[in-house]
Amino acid sequence: MESMIEGMEAVTVHVAEIERARTFYSDVLGLQEVSFNAAASRAAFAIPGTTTLLTMHIQGEDEGGRPPGTVSGIVFSHKDPAAACAEIRRRGGTIVGEPRTFPTPIGTVTLGVFADPDGNEFVLRHVRKNAPG
Repeated sequence: MESMIEGMEAVTVHVAEIERARTFYSDVLGLQEVSFNAAASRAAFAIPGTTTLLTMHIQGEDEGGRPPGTVSGIVFSHKDPAAACAEIRRRGGTIVGEPRTFPTPIGTVTLGVFADPDGNEFVLRHVRKNAPG
């Protein structure tokens, strides 16, 4: 069967205030802004190591999708989620799930969860794969 998905170009979240979001994603997360359209209240940031963009905009009245503050389940990688969460907190970000480490069938997982100013939640995760046995 032919796949109906050919790739991923962007992950989009709705925000209440575009300037507050831009500050968070650049100053707290350290992402590079690649475009901003003030008239449309839209911004896009590069996600390191990918060609996928993290985009955001104020949700239109008739637009579908999840409202600001209700996004969850987006997983970003980091070699040390605990250190990254500590730095996000130091920069003024909110950690909503303290970093924890636990065994899984694929390896030892460390993850923490942070939220943007609207309450959209993102996971930071690292998997240390089990040694071949």
